[in-house]
Amino acid sequence: MNLTIRPMTLSDLDVALGWARDEGWNPGLDDAGAFYAQDPGGFLMGWLGTVRIGCISVVKYGSDFAFLGLYIVHPAHRGKGYGKAIWDAGIASAAGRTIGLDGVVAQQDNYRKSGFAFTHKTVRWGGSLRGLVTTRSFVRPIEVTDMDAVLTYDSKHVAGDRQPFLKAWLAPSPSRQTEGYFEDGALRGFGTIRRCVDGWKIGPLFADTPAIAETLLATLVTPAATDMIFIDIPEPNHAAAAMARRLGLTPAFETARMYLGVAPALALDEIFGITTLELG
Repeated sequence: MNLTIRPMTLSDLDVALGWARDEGWNPGLDDAGAFYAQDPGGFLMGWLGTVRIGCISVVKYGSDFAFLGLYIVHPAHRGKGYGKAIWDAGIASAAGRTIGLDGVVAQQDNYRKSGFAFTHKTVRWGGSLRGLVTTRSFVRPIEVTDMDAVLTYDSKHVAGDRQPFLKAWLAPSPSRQTEGYFEDGALRGFGTIRRCVDGWKIGPLFADTPAIAETLLATLVTPAATDMIFIDIPEPNHAAAAMARRLGLTPAFETARMYLGVAPALALDEIFGITTLELG
């Protein structure tokens, strides 16, 4: 049979996230709708006849940037060239844009061969929190009326416009909540926690200062109780790593942030947790 590659439906994306779960990537329980809202055409599935055999996402943020993730070939169909064809289709779908990704160690050489350049490591920290005693003053749930402030603040920490994603990500959900730090009416940080296959992930966690990040964290972890917490931290943000270590988290694994094209200038010292490895 010939390989066909076409945009995913939302149910296809659920399948792809199931494959991500099987790979140990620990996606959120309610990720699909928010991911899909940003760019429905950015999720591609490879088929042999009626059988799904691989996938990739190259989600577009505005006219200049895209982020690559969910690059998976089902184990039964690896080593046959299907992955390269799916990869090529994904890259072609974002032609003319800078493309970012967080690459697992095993694939980083292949990404370099495709023109991606390393910028920094991203380290996943995980564990049960201890010693979180910061005040929760100035922190409250993000509301619909805060969206303009959130979009403006988000633009300092992400390379492209992701308004459709954020509107869905910040909408009320039983498995996800977002808190903002407001001082004198100004947003100085925000973060989200979401229920995952294993424990909870915090991301994004953007803040003007380490103290604000830790204050947000103190509120965000409330629904997790004693469950495991995970957060993906850019290695250059030494204050974020120090915070994670002080709170009892330990490094679980690392990826490499890489870009095809000009790397964006982001305020890494204010990124205490990236949003997701799939969408940047």
